[in-house]
Amino acid sequence: MNPASTPSSPWWSPSRHADRRPLLLTRNRIQAAIRGWLAREGFTEVDPAALAISPGNEAHLHGFATEAIGTDGEGRRMYLHTSPEFAMKKLLAAGEERIHAFAHVWRNRERGALHSPEFTMLEWYRVGEGYEVLMADTMALLRLATREAGAVGLRFREQTCDPFAEPERLSVAEAFERHAGVDLMRSIRADGSTEVEALGAELDRIGVRRAADDTWSDMLSRVLSSRVEPQLGMGRVTILDRYPAAEAALARRVPGDVRVAERFEVYACGVELANGFGELTDAGEQRRRFEAEMAEKARVYGESYPLDEDFLAALEGMPAATGIAMGFDRVVMLATGAPRIDDVMWSPVP
Repeated sequence: MNPASTPSSPWWSPSRHADRRPLLLTRNRIQAAIRGWLAREGFTEVDPAALAISPGNEAHLHGFATEAIGTDGEGRRMYLHTSPEFAMKKLLAAGEERIHAFAHVWRNRERGALHSPEFTMLEWYRVGEGYEVLMADTMALLRLATREAGAVGLRFREQTCDPFAEPERLSVAEAFERHAGVDLMRSIRADGSTEVEALGAELDRIGVRRAADDTWSDMLSRVLSSRVEPQLGMGRVTILDRYPAAEAALARRVPGDVRVAERFEVYACGVELANGFGELTDAGEQRRRFEAEMAEKARVYGESYPLDEDFLAALEGMPAATGIAMGFDRVVMLATGAPRIDDVMWSPVP
């Protein structure tokens, strides 16, 4: 069975739906099993609103804008959220301690085998627990998804990954050294700020192109996507840990080393599946990071998004917590071996 073998047929044609339906029923089983696991762990499921004052404040995330018309006929700009994060952290400030959501989220400028403008994100938070617990959560859910799909492992195209094996845990710096031959930490100062020319020299040395106006972040992303990510999660899951602080706007710094932050990503078959954090709760620091991100967005794209002042106010009362976002559709893809994200969505975006 290969739903992608008849791309000329619309997804709703009976013949193509018959091919896709086993994947979709597997999706339902995986979702139900994950809900059951989270309930047994003491999580409360929440349902965050999709409309928001800000879609998120990361420079390279792009939201969908709309207009809310009040009873007075006046309109105001609103956005579909790119993540339920702001709403869920407000719930932590309100007193919730373990929450999760299967949330539809929207991201503009994203479309392909692994990307859809609308997709399902599984996000969960734990108050008072370290971010290593989220790593264990993620492995448990990947194993659960694999079993529910009746598979022996995760698969994307020709690549395979055994989620039942002990995962590999690498810092970003270690991964850059191993897979790209780049000494990333040479370009990060003791205070966590970055040196563009130092990283640029590393790219020149290994033969990765760069533009004259590239930022440090641009160059890091280019090496990550071209040299590092394709090597991650091969044979077993990779947990890419301790991101440079400059690449972790929502994460707290690692105690004892302010150059890196408590942020990790989970990879299987070269595909990113989840992004976790030790959450930042310093509202002043969060505001500074958001403002820097929006300045960069304005520089690159000529637009920026407002800050959610309600979210920043809630951070003042938010307890220490860890949180993670998982691309649920991608997990289903890899558990079933589906070639495209659209194949595991009940009604793909046109």
